Amino acid sequence: MVLGIETSCDETAAAVIKNGTEIVSNVVASQIESHKRFGGVVPEIASRHHVEQMTIVLEEALNQAGITYSELDAIAVTEGPGLVGALLIGVNAAKAVAFAHNIPLVGVHHIAGHIYANRLTAEMKFPALSLVVSGGHTELVLLEEHGSFKVIGETRDDAAGEAYDKVARTLNLPYPGGPHIDRLAHEGSPVIPLPRAWLEGSYDFSFSGLKSAVINTLHNAEQRGEKINPADLAASFQESVIDVLVSKTVKAAQEYNVKQVLLAGGVAANKGLRNALTEAFASMPERELIIPPLYLCTDNAAMIGAAGSVLFEQGKRSNLALNGNPGLDLQQM
Repeated sequence: MVLGIETSCDETAAAVIKNGTEIVSNVVASQIESHKRFGGVVPEIASRHHVEQMTIVLEEALNQAGITYSELDAIAVTEGPGLVGALLIGVNAAKAVAFAHNIPLVGVHHIAGHIYANRLTAEMKFPALSLVVSGGHTELVLLEEHGSFKVIGETRDDAAGEAYDKVARTLNLPYPGGPHIDRLAHEGSPVIPLPRAWLEGSYDFSFSGLKSAVINTLHNAEQRGEKINPADLAASFQESVIDVLVSKTVKAAQEYNVKQVLLAGGVAANKGLRNALTEAFASMPERELIIPPLYLCTDNAAMIGAAGSVLFEQGKRSNLALNGNPGLDLQQM
């Protein structure tokens, strides 16, 4: 039984995971309403909310699981990356509980957590390829065994989720922008030509040029006195992003001959991306596509407990010198 704790950004979360695959409890206190008026996450406000919610969320996770601290085998906590002030709240709460109850402590990489959210849906098969798409990360990660992460492609500038939020602001859509762009895209048609950064010869991504193209398209139309249909622009932007993500994932899955493809990260909740991946891999039954349910795509502690369970079983432990590490490297886990 592993208690997972997640506070890397604006969700205070705790969960109890059994055997690395079963969710016994999963509690998330969201801060979206607090940050919405600012158009993004304010780190200081996020940290203060974590302080207010941490004890309540921990108690609720244990109550829902029907257990006490004495029945836990380990505590897994997000070590990084993330907002340093937010990370510190979770890390110090985990260290306090581990010390007080003499429970082993395991630091977890936030992206490893997103990848292992898939194990709460289906058992993983190796080699596996994970497409990680979130507000701060866009990566293709190869897993040859449990706990082994090899980044074969990553964003050179903006992450896909970051581009979604910036385009949403340009279209005067509320925060968080990703779900609103996705909804709007399904009401329009991808009729506006927008660039795709293929970065031939690599599995890397780039979305800053696309973001700039969307902004320039809007501004140029305004200067000419023309009106652009926001739904068509959202559909064109989303098609450009998804085209690159899916094409590179398919190519990598074939080159590395993987048995499983895992979708991970907050943008994994995007309907357009989920549908496009499902369609792309429908003709490749030898490569199983796993897409987690929506509640496991956004930040949660169940995924941290799942990843921490694997590390715990492998004998990995953290000591009480554990600290929040905003620049933690996934490949060094």
